[in-house]
Amino acid sequence: MTICGKTIKFGDSVDTDVILPGQYLILTDPMELAKHAMEGLDSTFTRKIQDGAIIAAGRNFGCGSSREQAPLALKHAGVKCVLAESFARIFYRNAITIGLPVLECPEVSSKVEGGDELTVDLRAGKVEDKSKNLVFQATQLPEFIMEILDDGGLIEHLRRRIGLE
Repeated sequence: MTICGKTIKFGDSVDTDVILPGQYLILTDPMELAKHAMEGLDSTFTRKIQDGAIIAAGRNFGCGSSREQAPLALKHAGVKCVLAESFARIFYRNAITIGLPVLECPEVSSKVEGGDELTVDLRAGKVEDKSKNLVFQATQLPEFIMEILDDGGLIEHLRRRIGLE
């Protein structure tokens, strides 16, 4: 699976409270959640991402509360993939569960700039910055996670495995 898109860049310790501010946790429609994605850091985020984008960030992306609405809001806002130097464990698991690709990429925050055009090969863990002619190696995802992502998330994956779809 290959993902292409422009980069929107964030720093270290982006917590779930800024990914999706608490007042929106009462919303249940993923498209309504999406309207408020990253609102705690960038009120123009949803306008920037209209054609889809890849988030590049520093260490500890998704820290804070375990709210599963945070990756859901990002996915439905049009985030194609999140690349970060490291992730909070619960955010990482929630993202995979809902089918949002997340990859640890050690050099991403120091070498990639906002607006750079990236191509991400999820199977190989290869990240190409087409704007700067650079290639980075992200952590390669294991096959079972790739199957979940290929199916669009854990529930869809389980439905396929037990023959409901």
